Amino acid sequence: MAAGDFRLSDVVLDETIGRSTPDVEHERAVAIFDLIEENSFEPVGHAGGPYKLYLSLVDRKLVFSIKTESGEDVAVHILSLTPLQRIIKDYFMICESYYEAIRSSTPSQIEAIDMGRRGIHNDGSQTLMDRLSGKIKLDFDTARRLFTLVCVLYWRG
Repeated sequence: MAAGDFRLSDVVLDETIGRSTPDVEHERAVAIFDLIEENSFEPVGHAGGPYKLYLSLVDRKLVFSIKTESGEDVAVHILSLTPLQRIIKDYFMICESYYEAIRSSTPSQIEAIDMGRRGIHNDGSQTLMDRLSGKIKLDFDTARRLFTLVCVLYWRG
């Protein structure tokens, strides 16, 4: 089994939630593109993919539904969002500041806000990796992109 077997080939977000602002939709599109382009995704105990990931929010819980490319069910993991709520809220607030700063602030102010934004994003990514530990093996870049998608779902939900 090749290392390439443990990767995502597609990511589908629950579309019943609807669309959001152009900034949020842009973040979603970039995260999905980057995630599919390069990722490491290994459901523990499964022989290999590639995989399709369906992400949704159900009763304020994050649902990871994993299938093979051919549609075979692999696993469903349901995570409480409670450990991520504060980080997501902080991330939303700093993103709003960042988008506002882009329109009216100096490059050094934008850079300072962006550093804070990346720091909070890293915290959320690590928390997501920790929550998926024992269920799905990910590298940090994959966790970062997944955290962005979780935020997009939460934003719309």
